[in-house]
Amino acid sequence: MSNFAKRIKPHAVLIPFPLQGHINPLLILAKLLHLRGFHITFVNTEYNHKRLLKSRGENAFDGFDDFTFETIPDGLTPLEGDGDVTQDIPSLSQSIRKNFLQPFGELLAKLHDSATAGLVAPVTCLVSDCLMSFTIQAAEEHALPIALFSTSSACSFLSILHFRTLFEKGLIPLKDETYLTNGYLDTKLDCIPGLQNFRLKDLLNFIRTTNPNDVMVEFLIEAADRFHRASAIVFNTYDELEGDVMNALYSTFLSVYTIGPLHSLLNRSPQNQLISLGSNLWKEDTNCLEWLEFKEPKSVVYVNFGSVIVMTPQKLLEFAWGLADSKKPFLWIIRPDLVIGGSFISSSEFENEISDRGLIASWCPQEKVLNHPSIGGFLTHCGWNSTIESICAGVPMLCWPNFADQPTNCRYICNEWEIGMEIDANVKREGVEKLINALMAGDNGKKMRQKAMELKKKAEENISPGGCSYMNMDKLINDVLLKQY
Repeated sequence: MSNFAKRIKPHAVLIPFPLQGHINPLLILAKLLHLRGFHITFVNTEYNHKRLLKSRGENAFDGFDDFTFETIPDGLTPLEGDGDVTQDIPSLSQSIRKNFLQPFGELLAKLHDSATAGLVAPVTCLVSDCLMSFTIQAAEEHALPIALFSTSSACSFLSILHFRTLFEKGLIPLKDETYLTNGYLDTKLDCIPGLQNFRLKDLLNFIRTTNPNDVMVEFLIEAADRFHRASAIVFNTYDELEGDVMNALYSTFLSVYTIGPLHSLLNRSPQNQLISLGSNLWKEDTNCLEWLEFKEPKSVVYVNFGSVIVMTPQKLLEFAWGLADSKKPFLWIIRPDLVIGGSFISSSEFENEISDRGLIASWCPQEKVLNHPSIGGFLTHCGWNSTIESICAGVPMLCWPNFADQPTNCRYICNEWEIGMEIDANVKREGVEKLINALMAGDNGKKMRQKAMELKKKAEENISPGGCSYMNMDKLINDVLLKQY
């Protein structure tokens, strides 16, 4: 490509929070921008880029036209072992506050020098994970428009926006550990416009702290204090899904865009050579798709607790026997670092019980699995990517929220949308068995499946030509990202 051709392209630099669940949707957004003519620079940490190369192959990111990957250090000490595990999130968050601005600024300077030399198009905008709020300062220093992208729900974003309010009203931190179990978390909230019938326990679990200087609460409050300085706020949702919340956000910020569900929007777009470009940090086992081919429609329970949750061997055992005792076929994803203190070692008794109907895999192409005709239910941690992918597949959920925004998403799934049921935090096999059978074969499960299909239809309308999310993507590009172009 000639230097002139390179110069006429707008150039977006995108950077996710360094976790699997944040990398995935931002990479989808990067692909959508690339399809609309942008040169893309995608910025991972060195640690995660090494994991991607290990998962996808040393040359997996070579040879893509106008789509390049750059890295910055994460400021953490190297992990022992093979370095193929999710890093400690509070440590990452602390390091982001202290160590990320300088190397990111140096990267932007390097890209500027490359543009001056005619090697690449000049950077024209930044698209940043909203939790990487240091990028706002970088955007201001380089006079660039910046869109903050929320990889969680709009409701979770709104909650973070009001963490300072919770602090000022004395609702957090908790006075002592007994407040976790004495009913205090059932306190109704009336100080966050847009949230109806929410309790403290329905907010991000970071508020369940007794420490007035909690690392994660401070990190999120600092980020929220900067949100108003962004050129735009972008959500991987659609208006009908979180109507009251979106109305509150539209009245708070001047420039807000719902462009979701992003993965569906990408699937509807013309595909190019980037179709092979993936972002899974663990190697995918695609054999499970072949296994599903031999199962009856809507008969299989898909089980995946995401990329962050870790659990005790005892809780894993309760899930295992709940699944086995349900007598339903299941596909269970058990990643290498899911179990505290080691890997999952199943007994011969368990193996014999599930031999004809259960499959355990280490990681999988989740979107393809959820859309397989044999999947009838999803036992999930309620991460936002999993939630919206399940909605787009019309699959009802069993919810076991554990961390971050998962309690918030669970509240919506079970109470607002009525497309799921919650498993008790202190999981017992009898409860798992009962809820699986209720979801897969009960009248309530049928109603939830119907409501999930209705939400799926709304999602499809939004990302179709003329739909709200479809048009918002064009508005975001034309009104914000091309402002400097």
